[in-house]
Amino acid sequence: MTSRELHDQLIEMEGYTDNLTTINSAVSSVPVGWHLAHNLKVILSILKGLDISDPAQYRKKFSWKKELVYLTGRIPRGKARAPKKVIPEDNISAEELQEQITKAKRKLTGISKLPKNAFFEHPFFGHIRRDETPKFLVIHTEHHLKIVREILNNRA
Repeated sequence: MTSRELHDQLIEMEGYTDNLTTINSAVSSVPVGWHLAHNLKVILSILKGLDISDPAQYRKKFSWKKELVYLTGRIPRGKARAPKKVIPEDNISAEELQEQITKAKRKLTGISKLPKNAFFEHPFFGHIRRDETPKFLVIHTEHHLKIVREILNNRA
């Protein structure tokens, strides 16, 4: 999975910014805008984490949960709660989301320029290195895009 796939997902996200307040409680207790904003907070937080990490501090640690997510390419629904720092605010505007999407696209291009052992700290999986990051971001983004698609396809 590549940064190109994530770039394509960001373009798809742009197409949903007109539906920020759409909600379907049978699918999710939060609206489309929450999923988009949360996902962008995760992407930008992870990219910042890679930027500021000290590669000498990288520690490989086996995580069967991480291995399962990477193997299946899926994050199970409802099994984990988002950390506070990636919970979006209530008033999410399409303009703010567009700015964050643009910033994420720009920052994506810099991943390959970072040191090989640059990493971010995942709350459940431990350290995730630079080369593993795009795959995680694609899997996480797809998790939320599936929910958004389901919300929009199942409108009453």
